[in-house]
Amino acid sequence: MVPELVDKYVFLVQTFVEAGETGLTWPQLQDRWEQRYGSTYPRRSFANHRAAVEEIFGIAITCDRSTNRYRIDAGESAVDKREAVEYLINTFTVNSLLTLGKERLSGRVAVEDVPSGQQWLTVAMQAMLDNAVLIITYHKYLSTETDERTVRPYAVKEFAKRWYLVAWSEEADALRTYALDRILSMERTGDRFKMPKDFDVDALFRDSYGIYLPEGQQPVLVKLKATQREAAYLQDLPLHPSQISIGPGLFALTVIPNPNFLMELCARADRLEVLEPLELRQAVQQILKKAIQLYEH
Repeated sequence: MVPELVDKYVFLVQTFVEAGETGLTWPQLQDRWEQRYGSTYPRRSFANHRAAVEEIFGIAITCDRSTNRYRIDAGESAVDKREAVEYLINTFTVNSLLTLGKERLSGRVAVEDVPSGQQWLTVAMQAMLDNAVLIITYHKYLSTETDERTVRPYAVKEFAKRWYLVAWSEEADALRTYALDRILSMERTGDRFKMPKDFDVDALFRDSYGIYLPEGQQPVLVKLKATQREAAYLQDLPLHPSQISIGPGLFALTVIPNPNFLMELCARADRLEVLEPLELRQAVQQILKKAIQLYEH
């Protein structure tokens, strides 16, 4: 099954990350595989898994012919290069460990449920691996009808406890994002697509916030004033990669002020004040005024 394949891919990555620069011999890798899965590990399967790991995660497992040891080249490892890939690997690893130790860890581990990652995430990733065109049935919010879309799955992205599929919609002839928990069905058409060579999901959302695609909007300089406690929190967990400190409790970032960003500012409104631009400050004010009106009566 696809989820089992992804679990094996992640197991390989984690195994070689833990092995470090020393790497593993083929017998050592076989031993670890047998301990985990209780079966032998054919070389042919390993070759297929290595190719999949490089395709999905961008991580090459190489063999040093002088020592016959396999390892991840730190200079090429996506674990070192891309935090998004590291997070994805860690997410799968934690989920896998929780599944394996479900009975023994019962009552000792608390995690938040991410419903959209359960059914379609691994299916979408396998389609990405194969460059397979998909037909999805999608149910939008505030709609009683469903839409059928033919999409080319380019990437997956996690935001605010939800997984999204970033895909080229053949009907719209444009990129779209689809929340995985709003997808009712996902099937392959039998067709394949050619992945754009210059596509990078991190670059795509670099100036944006959350899951909104930048559609012609330009990023603006946003200046914020935070309380002492919130400032410490923002130092550890910035709102956006562009965030910089410009003084005690003062921050600046360059971002497209989309609805996701506006919602985040409102959620922190008692701890984070928008100083500039004026249009964004006024937009936050209007939302907060409406919120107060709900409680006035």
